[in-house]
Amino acid sequence: MNVLQLMPEGTTLFTVFAAFMLTLVAHVLARILSKRISGLPMVITALVLVLVFLFIFSWDYEHYYAVAKPVFDHLLGYVTVLLAIPLATMNFKGLPIKKLSIIVLIASLVGALLPMGMAYGFSLSHETILAFSTRSVTTPIGLSVAEIIKSPLALANLIIIVSGLLGGAVARPLFRNIQDDRAKGLALGLAAHAFGTVEAWQISHTAGRYAAFGLAVNGLITAVWVPIFVAALL
Repeated sequence: MNVLQLMPEGTTLFTVFAAFMLTLVAHVLARILSKRISGLPMVITALVLVLVFLFIFSWDYEHYYAVAKPVFDHLLGYVTVLLAIPLATMNFKGLPIKKLSIIVLIASLVGALLPMGMAYGFSLSHETILAFSTRSVTTPIGLSVAEIIKSPLALANLIIIVSGLLGGAVARPLFRNIQDDRAKGLALGLAAHAFGTVEAWQISHTAGRYAAFGLAVNGLITAVWVPIFVAALL
């Protein structure tokens, strides 16, 4: 399907280019600022800059979102697949694969079952409980899982984004006394998926590669067991 068909009627290529460039400039500036100001979360900074730019140019947020969302939704799947590149560059020699596998498995189980259990404890709806099972995986994988288990896609998307933003925002203060970039990266990839991986790359290439590893493997494991688990319950 043509991406333009998903946008508001009358959208021109110039408008699409403007939305793309505004987002790109906000990202680049946020990356520069996060490197110069220690502890500044890049993703949150980029979001704030986008809002500032929209205010300066008097561009309605809903129109900007309707134009930009189809473009970045289309690119998101490719970006997720490209995470295989840093995985291929990782040095697995001497890596404790068994221990890492146990960590990722536990993270996958806790990342889905804990929020589902909390949603059940607060007596939320059945659909909401299912949506929380996608909390710990990146958006393309999470939405695919949500579609399989028949949970609301919009709610699953919101849960994934909010959890990723929170994880990326609080990571650096929590890592203040942690010196191992491998631990930082793996934790960010497992807990905050794509947002955490972005933050991990700002720490170091080692952290970024381990975050990509955690994101990819956790997403794969979760995408397999969650639909089976939900189907067994229903």
